[in-house]
Amino acid sequence: MFLTISTTGTPERPATDLGFLLHKHPDNAQAFSTSYGTAHVLYPEAHVERCTAALLLEVDAVALVRRGKGKGRGGAPDAALAQYVNDRPYAASSLLAVALNDVFSSAVRGQCKARPELPEQVRPLRVEIPALPARGGPDLVVKLFAPLGWTVTAEAVPLDTQFPEWGASRYVRLVLESESLTLAEALRHLYVLLPVLDDAKHYWVSSDEVDKLLRVGEGWLPDHPEHKLITSRYLSRRWSLTRQAMERMELVRLAEADDSEVEEIDNAVEESADGEADGEIAAEAEAEPGAVVEPGPETGDGPETGDGAETGDGAETGAESVEKSTPLAVQRRDAIIAALKDSGAARVLDLGCGQGQLVQALLKDVRFTEIVGTDVSMRALTIASRRLKLDRMGERQAARVQLFQSSLAYTDKRLKGYDAAVLCEVVEHLDAARLPALEYAVFGSARPRTVLVTTPNVEYNVRWESLPAGHARHSDHRFEWTREEFRAWATTVAERHGYQVRFVPVGPDDPEVGPPTQMAVFDMTTATTDTTNKTDTTNKKEANAA
Repeated sequence: MFLTISTTGTPERPATDLGFLLHKHPDNAQAFSTSYGTAHVLYPEAHVERCTAALLLEVDAVALVRRGKGKGRGGAPDAALAQYVNDRPYAASSLLAVALNDVFSSAVRGQCKARPELPEQVRPLRVEIPALPARGGPDLVVKLFAPLGWTVTAEAVPLDTQFPEWGASRYVRLVLESESLTLAEALRHLYVLLPVLDDAKHYWVSSDEVDKLLRVGEGWLPDHPEHKLITSRYLSRRWSLTRQAMERMELVRLAEADDSEVEEIDNAVEESADGEADGEIAAEAEAEPGAVVEPGPETGDGPETGDGAETGDGAETGAESVEKSTPLAVQRRDAIIAALKDSGAARVLDLGCGQGQLVQALLKDVRFTEIVGTDVSMRALTIASRRLKLDRMGERQAARVQLFQSSLAYTDKRLKGYDAAVLCEVVEHLDAARLPALEYAVFGSARPRTVLVTTPNVEYNVRWESLPAGHARHSDHRFEWTREEFRAWATTVAERHGYQVRFVPVGPDDPEVGPPTQMAVFDMTTATTDTTNKTDTTNKKEANAA
């Protein structure tokens, strides 16, 4: 198993700086003992103009099997003999990737104590691997390395040079060249992509591999066009680990797009010691329709116990003028479900679903054949999944519901084609400057035939005796609208995107200040609906043709 890394230089930036970067002196040949064999590092050439470091890995395949390692590579062997007669000593695989990380650990981390400025320097690099297993052939090799800034030469190795008619083997001779990468970036690419191309690992893949993949893939993997394939193969196609890694990468992408930290994006629901969300007990009041939800340490002292940014369906308590026999959260959901029934919707989006209360309520009615809950917070979605008991749900019921991460500040093609969308207590959790983005994502891109938007009526706040004057109902509310402000926004949105809008009070309609919750029901106009139907039909035909 063999790999070389070469660079070129000038008197001002000698190529022999490679020795400092790898922390291996060019004048010495070094050997490192590992559990799977011996790794040798040597320099076939080391001059100011050109320097090459070679990593030679001698693998004891028999000892590897006898120690219980290597059995996971490629799954179960076709025959018992395959554990002893195989390509492990010769073909680059996860063994070589691990050796790279072990022997050049400082270089992989981008550290150089002797010359701290070197790791950040971009330099000409050439990597050669004479025998690389590539399940997917040379084309896949190019797809994986080219987007990362490499010029790729991948030549299929013939099965036998004496008999060319036998065709090519699954191995390629790989040459990578770049003048735009640091050495650390190059080594990280190799560490991840060598086992991905081999589509196997010599060790059992555990949950620790997710952290390792995201750490080494930071800065390049989330935006790679083949990130799904890379993630799946790196994690040995273990779906639970792959899904976890994909969700965490999506958080990274959202945070980068929003110029935020990941922790700021995934903070929508605070968890208590038992793992449930604060406010869970208050939200469960719907289980007893006649229950009175009193404010207290479990439900919060304010009028609303919500899920946070983009997580609707907060439970509101503490208002003396509200009908205490039915909590406002339940009245709100009942009003939403009634409006959905009136619209004839069967396929429904709950955008900003939070802990999944509305999704749970919709599942009880068989007229809703498909229910999708989305939220920007993975924590909220985890709680929703527990609430719905998705892991124990029957097959027919599970086919009706899905939860996935999505941000209302960005368009998402997965949201297109639904009958109705609900934004329940969501808009007030966004900065006002982000409302145009939400408007386009929902009304301009997703374009469901019906959209329901509920939001607090700030005028009603004076009726909450427990709410200090001038305070919002929830600490995360960026704003709260009067009835006139909400009508102005909703009317403008409707006119701009071809909808008609009407307004429905939710809760007791106070003659002076109005209802505690205001709901706008947007229905797509007939002309717009006809256009949308034609577009949907065209899209379906194109999809079928493809």
